[in-house]
Amino acid sequence: MSAHCAAISLLSLSLKASICSINETTNKPKLQKRVNSGAPSKLNTEFLSHDSPEPTNKPCFCGRRHLIEAATLGTTLFPIQPSVATGPFSDYTAVLKKFHPPRPDWYEEFYAGVMNSATESYEAEVATYKSEIFSNLKGKGLRILEIGIGTGPNLSYYASGSDVEVVGIDPNPKMEKYARSSASSAGLPPSNFEFIQAVGEAIPLSDASVDAVVGTLVLCSVKDVDMTLKEVVRVLRPGGLYVFVEHMAAKDGTFLKFIQRVLDPLQQTLADGCHLSRNTGNNISRAGFSDVELNMTFLSSATFINPHAYGVAYK
Repeated sequence: MSAHCAAISLLSLSLKASICSINETTNKPKLQKRVNSGAPSKLNTEFLSHDSPEPTNKPCFCGRRHLIEAATLGTTLFPIQPSVATGPFSDYTAVLKKFHPPRPDWYEEFYAGVMNSATESYEAEVATYKSEIFSNLKGKGLRILEIGIGTGPNLSYYASGSDVEVVGIDPNPKMEKYARSSASSAGLPPSNFEFIQAVGEAIPLSDASVDAVVGTLVLCSVKDVDMTLKEVVRVLRPGGLYVFVEHMAAKDGTFLKFIQRVLDPLQQTLADGCHLSRNTGNNISRAGFSDVELNMTFLSSATFINPHAYGVAYK
């Protein structure tokens, strides 16, 4: 998970009491929509704003070697094929800077440490929903890519067993030690886990190279949501799954939406680029998946970072 905004920012915690009245909506039942790619998106407007071939080569999991090193040395970790977004991978440093401008080393270390220790209440509340969607990946011996893996809290849901291979990408390299620890705790053999410093807009894997893509609280902080989803579709094999949890903008005209608009600039600064007012469910629905199962819920621990969309999309 890339918990780049994970409802546990200091801003969220400090304002929780002042807007607790908003959470009366948490009693509303969760909604589910199945969206077919051939039909217009019809997500529930109660929550959404109106603003807006099977691979032949198996990835090699052989220790920590970053993509930039691989490009420099002429070797690769995975079946690599540059996407339209990236161009030559020898210039991936420029790609990183374009989509994720460099942060001070102390900031990335601090942020990774905070995300590793300050998400307990959020993870406890979202566990039921994660268990539901990640059950689609259990016991299938998959090759899985997690975008914005962060400190790796999702690994416990899907990464146990020697028949699972996981590639985790994140623009913050300080997340790696925490992600590796989470992988080990989940029971994933070290040889089956690889961490790469990379961004979702330019995933360093070739077409149709993974069975599933996982992304939780990622699309709020990428620079280009549609480009990231296009990359997700590209790297998935036919029949593959995209498993997601994302927060979205509240309904227009509500006090919650007003709060989100006011706090959005500050949230982006404090929470590593997290946007409060994106209509991510709409982006997922029109990304080119053959089928999308999308559920909506409110999480009390997330205060103004609501509602949440979670589900599975199929290629």
